Amino acid sequence: MNEQERTRENGYGGREKERETEVKAERTDDTMIGLGADVVEVERMRRALARTPALRSRIFSPSEQAYADQHADPAPHLAARFAAKEAVMKALSAGIGELRFRDIEVQRMKSGAPEIVLHEKARRRQSEAGVSKWHVSLSHTDSTAFAVVIGE
Repeated sequence: MNEQERTRENGYGGREKERETEVKAERTDDTMIGLGADVVEVERMRRALARTPALRSRIFSPSEQAYADQHADPAPHLAARFAAKEAVMKALSAGIGELRFRDIEVQRMKSGAPEIVLHEKARRRQSEAGVSKWHVSLSHTDSTAFAVVIGE
């Protein structure tokens, strides 16, 4: 931050001090490049998967499916992962059909927290955008799933 002080006439025949502060923003490694969020209705996801069973393997990786299948009702967990995939696409400014859902994967860290892992075209798009790190938050109720991602 660069600060300068000068005097000026105050309009009442006197002088006063005036401070001018210049703030320069510099890009650091933790600069946000993209932000994405998405909401998915769990029942809509459930109906789509029941209507088109092949959709499950077109959208979700084997590890995503296995994680969801550990729960009595996998639909909310799949819906949250679908929301994360959509949010990543938004963060990368990718239009519909530009990236494959399977190329965006939600994995689990040892701590249990979700993490975004990109493959193939999505990974190339991430590199072109300058994203080197993802932050992701997933949440769901019985009826709604939500995800937000930040790409740095």
